[in-house]
Amino acid sequence: MARHDLRGSIVPLVTPFKNGQFDEAAFRDLIEWQIESGSHGISVTGSTGEPSALTEEERKYVIETAVSAVRGRVPVVAGTGTNNFDETVRLTTFAEKVGVDAVLVMVPYYNRPSQEGLYQHFVGVAERTSLPIIIYNIPGRTAVNMEPETVARVVRARSNVIGVKEANKDFEQVTKLMHLCGRDFRVYSGIEVLCFPLLALGGAGYISATGNVLPEQSARLYNLVTAGKYDEARDLHYEMYEMNEALFWETNPGPVKYVLGLMGKIQPELRLPLVLPSEENQRKLRAVAERYGLIPSSAPVAGGENGAA
Repeated sequence: MARHDLRGSIVPLVTPFKNGQFDEAAFRDLIEWQIESGSHGISVTGSTGEPSALTEEERKYVIETAVSAVRGRVPVVAGTGTNNFDETVRLTTFAEKVGVDAVLVMVPYYNRPSQEGLYQHFVGVAERTSLPIIIYNIPGRTAVNMEPETVARVVRARSNVIGVKEANKDFEQVTKLMHLCGRDFRVYSGIEVLCFPLLALGGAGYISATGNVLPEQSARLYNLVTAGKYDEARDLHYEMYEMNEALFWETNPGPVKYVLGLMGKIQPELRLPLVLPSEENQRKLRAVAERYGLIPSSAPVAGGENGAA
């Protein structure tokens, strides 16, 4: 099982590009910054990492690079899920070989499988690895909600399925998950504004895109809750609210990459069909970044105002 506890702020890193190619130097710098900022873990090639824009070989290289850069200091969770079972198994097998701590396997998108299909898919993947598996339930991108009863069936069948990232605003589902799967079952928030409330329910942490730009605050929120400092945690929850909302004005990770570009952390490039936010939203994002002290007033963005798509 995992060498780490897999709790806290596990930051889903962007995959930086430069002139259309994976920018390994910027990626390694991001990892160092995250660890220095107190992040409890690193997740790569999840939704924020644009996995569907990467070839299978690129995705493997990003995963291997993350393990190499982290050097065991914090857990590495690799996103290995696709809408193709065999490809998911290949990526998961590779991730285990290079030494990740766990894999994040999303509900297959586009196929719209039944609950029985989801059960067989996740059991099939879990049978082919000894790694801890975190199911990634994100109905807004997959068009299917994995029901708590289905998750519980999978957990009963395979003990290495240890948790779920719930990008789901239905807190009744979260409570039902913990009731059916046990209070030690790890549930992570995938909804930025629900990170604090989920901790109050007994969640294990969150895999939040906001950690890309506010890593110290994201980690501190978890630390405050575990220290029982709920009033301070609640204040920080509201302090982070505007950024949590702003980063989803358009499809993730467009706004995140734009802000990281403003901060000089990466070239703000995405691969088609994703593009940077509209000029109006860029202007608004710049204002938000200024209010959070991430950039000086009227700072230029790396690579130009519009970046590259």
